[in-house]
Amino acid sequence: MDEKKRGNSGFLKWLGNDLKDIGQTFVRGDWKTKLSFLIMGFGQLCRGQIVRGLSMLALQGGLLYFIFGFGWQYLTKILTLGTVETHREGRVTVYGHNSFFILLYGILVIVAVLALIYLWRLNLRQNRDAEHLLSAGKRLPSNKEDLASLFDKNFDKTLLALPVLGIFIFTVLPIIFMICIAFTNYDVTHQPPSKLFTWVGLQNFKELFGIGGTGNFGGTFFYVLGWTLLWAFFATFLTYFLGMAVAILINKKGIKFKKLWRTILVLTIAVPQFVSLLYVGKMFAVDGLVNAFLMRWGWISTPINFWANATSARVLIIIINLWIGIPYTMLIVTGLLMNIPAELYESARIDGANAFQSFRKITLPYMLFVTGPFLLTQFIGNLNNFNVIFLLNQGNPKSLELTNNAGATDLLVTWLYKMTINDSNYKIAAVIGIMVFIVTAVISLIVYNVLPSVKDEEGFQ
Repeated sequence: MDEKKRGNSGFLKWLGNDLKDIGQTFVRGDWKTKLSFLIMGFGQLCRGQIVRGLSMLALQGGLLYFIFGFGWQYLTKILTLGTVETHREGRVTVYGHNSFFILLYGILVIVAVLALIYLWRLNLRQNRDAEHLLSAGKRLPSNKEDLASLFDKNFDKTLLALPVLGIFIFTVLPIIFMICIAFTNYDVTHQPPSKLFTWVGLQNFKELFGIGGTGNFGGTFFYVLGWTLLWAFFATFLTYFLGMAVAILINKKGIKFKKLWRTILVLTIAVPQFVSLLYVGKMFAVDGLVNAFLMRWGWISTPINFWANATSARVLIIIINLWIGIPYTMLIVTGLLMNIPAELYESARIDGANAFQSFRKITLPYMLFVTGPFLLTQFIGNLNNFNVIFLLNQGNPKSLELTNNAGATDLLVTWLYKMTINDSNYKIAAVIGIMVFIVTAVISLIVYNVLPSVKDEEGFQ
C-alpha cells in the first residue's frame, strides 16, 4: 500500500511540475511562443527553424483532420458501439451503425488525441528551449544542422522510428483492440454490419472461469490451461536436456564421423516444419505407415488409432516434438561446449570426479548460466506452439468433458484459433488471448528474475 501511495504521489508530483512548466512557458514566453500554444510550429517558423516548424504544423494539421474530419463520428458512439442496426425498408437496405468500425476507429481517434497532446507538449518545450538559447546569446540550430542531426546525434531515433511505428500499428493497436473486444458481446449472433455488439463488462471473464452465464467454459478452460503448462514443461526441458546429451555424445573424444551425425540432425531443421508435421501426423493415422508396418510384422492384428486416446495422443505429440526440437538445442549446445575450458575437466579428473560429477558441477551450471534466457524463450514459445499441435492432430481427440470445440490436446492458442475460425466467438477468444498474455507474462517475470545469468552477470566471467 505504501508503494502504491508513493507511486501515485510521484505521478501527481510529476504532473504538477509539468503543468507548472507549461504555465511558466506561456507567461514568460514571447508572442511567438504564445501563438505556438494554438498553432504548433509557429514559433519555430518565426525563428527560422523551418524544418521543425513545418513538421509540427503538418503533424498538427493531419491529426486534427483525422480526429474531427473523420474519426469524431466514431468516437461519439464508442460508449454504445452503435444504436441503429442495418435493416430493410421494403426493397431498400438502410445501413445503420457498424460496431466493429466504431470500436476500431474510436480507438484510433483516442490514440491520435494522445499523440496530439504529446506533440503539443514537445512543441512547447522546443519554443521554451529556443527562447533560453537566444536569451543566453547563443544561436539556434540551423535547418541544415537539424537535418544532419537525424543521421548523427539523433540517428538512433531515425533508425528506430519506422520499426517502432510498425510495432505500434501491427502489434500494440491489435492488442488494445483485442482487450476491448473481451468486454463486449461480439460473437456469431452479434456480427456487424447486420447486427450490433455492445459492452458487457466482466461477463465474458465470468463465463470463462465458470462463475456465471451459459457458456460453460470453466472446466474446459482449466483443463486446457493445465495441459498447456504440462506440454510446455515437457516440450522445453526434454528437448533441452536430450539435445545437450546428444551434443555431449557427438563431441566426446573417440566418436567418429562427427560432421556426419551433425549433418543428419541438421537435415531435420532444413525440411519445412509444416511439411514434416503433416507427414508425421499421417504416418500415425489408422491407415498410416506405422500401423501398416506393425501389422505386416505381426505385432498387432488391428490398426491402432493413436490419435483417438487423449493420453496416447499427448505422449505421441511430446515424442514427435523431441525429433523437431533436439537438433536446435544440439547446435546451440555444441558451440557452447567448445567454450568451456578443458582445464576445468582436467582438474576435476585429478580431484577424482567421475563423468557424471563433472557434468553436474561444470557442464550443467555453465549451460544453465549461458542458455537461461534461451530456455525461458523456448518455454514461452512452447506455451504458444500452434504448429506442432494443430498440424499433427488439430488438437483432437474430442472429449465429452470438454465444451466449445476444444480437444484433449488443444493448447490455449489452438483453442483460441478454433473459437474464432469455427465458432466466431470473438468475445471469449479475446478473453483467452488476455489470459495467455497474463500466464506468459507472469512466468517470464518470475523465471527471468531468478535466472543465474540475470542475478549474477559476473559469475562466469
